[in-house]
Amino acid sequence: MIIGRQKESRILKRCLTSSKSEFVALYGRRRAGKTFLIKELFEAQFTFYATGILNGDKATQLQVFNAEITRFGGADLSPANDWLKAFDNLNLLVQQSGAAKKVIFLDEIPWMATLHSDFLAGLDYFWNRWAQTRGDVLLIVCGSAASWITDNIINDTGGLHNRLTRQILIEPFTLKECEQFYESRRIPMTRQQMAEAYMIFGGVPYYMDLMESQYSLYQNVDALYFATDAPLRNEFENLYRSLFRNTDNYVRVITALAQKGIGLSRTEIVAATKLTDGGSLTKILRDLIISGFIREYRAYGQKKKDSLYQLMDSFSMFDIRFRDRRGDHTQHYWLRFSSTSAHATWSGLAYEKLCLRHLPQIQEKLGISGVLTAAFSWRGQGAQIDLVIDRMDGIVNLCEIKFSSGLYEINKKYHEELRHKKTAFASTTKTRKAPQTTMITTYGLKENNYSQEITADVVLDDLFE
Repeated sequence: MIIGRQKESRILKRCLTSSKSEFVALYGRRRAGKTFLIKELFEAQFTFYATGILNGDKATQLQVFNAEITRFGGADLSPANDWLKAFDNLNLLVQQSGAAKKVIFLDEIPWMATLHSDFLAGLDYFWNRWAQTRGDVLLIVCGSAASWITDNIINDTGGLHNRLTRQILIEPFTLKECEQFYESRRIPMTRQQMAEAYMIFGGVPYYMDLMESQYSLYQNVDALYFATDAPLRNEFENLYRSLFRNTDNYVRVITALAQKGIGLSRTEIVAATKLTDGGSLTKILRDLIISGFIREYRAYGQKKKDSLYQLMDSFSMFDIRFRDRRGDHTQHYWLRFSSTSAHATWSGLAYEKLCLRHLPQIQEKLGISGVLTAAFSWRGQGAQIDLVIDRMDGIVNLCEIKFSSGLYEINKKYHEELRHKKTAFASTTKTRKAPQTTMITTYGLKENNYSQEITADVVLDDLFE
């Protein structure tokens, strides 16, 4: 059963019934469910399906492609030893099909297109010479190396330039979609537990699908990550190795960004990683942004050149923070850790990233979904605000994000801190808009004299909308 993906499914179904050939590129974070979506929608209608092999050379990729040609009815075609011949065979296979729309799915094409291969030339020739002119082909290409898809397919300047008819980004689930997923798998969890699961697994369906319904969240985390034979024990290394060449440099950037929640400037990244500030670093940052691991944004009042880069991938942050806890004496580690003050500290930081992933839901609760907005951070005069929502209607929301197991109480000390932040923000930025303190909590605020001064608040349930 497909959870979410309504918009993406509608687009793909329209492509199936359109009166012309369609060329669709599907991309997004690895493990986000791209292949699952296409198989659920079209597997019974595939005219051809092949997938790339991680770290396979050209001969291996062609061997797999040839085997799939045979499996889908091309046993009489001579095996190809180059990609031009392989796509010529695919064209002959398509001609044999009597389907109204010939659905061709090429999965993980960045792995197929090995270095110095003629894969892209073959794909170019297949689409431009045959498939596009037929009018009855639905060609879907897919890859987890989103930057490769962007550079070589979406923004290609050669034969595939402007040939795509659709491009679809598949993102991790929202909290609402996570709730639907857990319900479909009959995994019992409260919304607070779902939020904590999100702060670990980041709404990535593959990770969530590994959970066992008879276990609690804490037992699942221990089994999936901390146990000696945990299936996600080496996921971080495998994830980045499968996506990027020169993996170590990408990991160095990710590790540096994990040390500071609000993010780092380019200059700070260079200092932390010892990488050269040049084109290679530009490519690393760009690849990580396109792949959904980090985001680039500006602090309030700063220019584009002063951008900050912030790690947004929950699982990467979790792994970097807790990988050294996977020793010989970590049985039931997360179950025991969940009752400590350190867990509360981690939860607070991780909840901030969860909220940044759900800005549309926050804006909806604030009644500004139709208002043009921009999200920033801000630092100054000894104060820091992790989320500033700058609105075109004359208001600036200064958002304070707090994760707790019950109603959050604003005491005198914190009240004074909030006042200082608002005053410092107004005096430093010289904003002409009205600063408004907004609390984003788990269950809301405990009523007292200080809570009355909060003009807007958002709770965890609002993020499930």
